[in-house]
Amino acid sequence: MEHITLEEYKQLQQKGNSKYKAKKTSIDGHRFDSLKESNYYEELKLRLRVGEIKGFCIQPTFILAPNLKYKADFIVFNNDGTSEIIDVKGMKTKEYIVKKKVFEDKFNLKIKEV
Repeated sequence: MEHITLEEYKQLQQKGNSKYKAKKTSIDGHRFDSLKESNYYEELKLRLRVGEIKGFCIQPTFILAPNLKYKADFIVFNNDGTSEIIDVKGMKTKEYIVKKKVFEDKFNLKIKEV
């Protein structure tokens, strides 16, 4: 696991970047943790406009246990009535890996990583 000093963390916060070099962005009043995530949002808007999907939800939160939540990046509602839980990933943290396992076991659903 990568460690940074408190001073390095403060410098990263001032720059507006995470320690994983993801650049936070805002589109349509929504704040995204990375450019990759905001690009996926733009793709979903286009897919919705052309009728490829029924809709989508941004950053839904799931309660896994008391004081343990998982916030997905998107839920996509497909035309065939199915849905997908989407997580746009650049780096898988240990915390994410644990939450993914708990989520998939509890809800019997798979998280699609893009």
